[in-house]
Amino acid sequence: MKQKYLFLIAAVFIVIVAIVLLQRPPRKAQPWSLLLSTTNKQGRSNVDYTPLVTKIQDYLSTVPDGQFGIYFHDLHSGHIFGINEQLPITAASTIKVPLVLYLNELVAAGQEDLSTPISYVKERHYQGGNGVLRYDGREDYPYSLRVLSNLAITISDNIATSMLIDHLGRQNFINYMVGLGGKTVYPGGKNVTTAADMGLYMKEVLDFAKRSPQLGHRILDDMAHSIFHTGIPGLLPPEITVAHKEGDLDGIANDVGIVFHDHPYILTVLSIGIADLDEGFSHIAAISKLVFDYQSQLHR
Repeated sequence: MKQKYLFLIAAVFIVIVAIVLLQRPPRKAQPWSLLLSTTNKQGRSNVDYTPLVTKIQDYLSTVPDGQFGIYFHDLHSGHIFGINEQLPITAASTIKVPLVLYLNELVAAGQEDLSTPISYVKERHYQGGNGVLRYDGREDYPYSLRVLSNLAITISDNIATSMLIDHLGRQNFINYMVGLGGKTVYPGGKNVTTAADMGLYMKEVLDFAKRSPQLGHRILDDMAHSIFHTGIPGLLPPEITVAHKEGDLDGIANDVGIVFHDHPYILTVLSIGIADLDEGFSHIAAISKLVFDYQSQLHR
């Protein structure tokens, strides 16, 4: 009799669990998974972006200081436009995107392993600015390449970036960006780029995620969970996912990203000569909102 009751209890439990599981909403796919699975699906190719370019130029005419380089790429139609997109501007921390991409390309090719430990040597790797390793980094303590790449993207850790460049080789990294088609790559040894080149690297992140989904999706996930969200995503609805990387220095405010929208797109905005960084990122947010609103009124 006791076994009968135990059997009934177990049966009821199984039924309850089954009902709960059936009623659970399906797990949402990551927005980049949806985009990458429909990359070949073309949207309207006859969209006229002239009104959007005019709106952006009109907005820029009201900005009292600085110059802006802007690059846009609609990922459904393939339409591209730029405003001063070849203007050389200090990349600041946006350069960390192609750096992490290069690392993952090597991992995908079997030439690197994300679990490889890299020891922090203060004399060789120390950098000021953003990050936690400048405060908590332990001399000769090993950090995995995965940890370093995550820190470089999510909190823009400069020491993690220095360790990655030291391990991978600066010239190898430069050659990689040139191989992707970059035209302004560390000219004179300076960390200078253009909005067009950064747009090229962002597109390569997506292409890599198609070739190597596990590694590529991880890069996009890190970029979507940065602690800095004042630029491209600043004025967008909170439900919109933006995989992006901000960067700033004195007079420099940059953001490069992929906006996962019904009409997904790449947007890179670099600026130089900005008197106030907060205002610089507010201008980037305003430009981003103009682009988002224009994309939102399109119909496939």
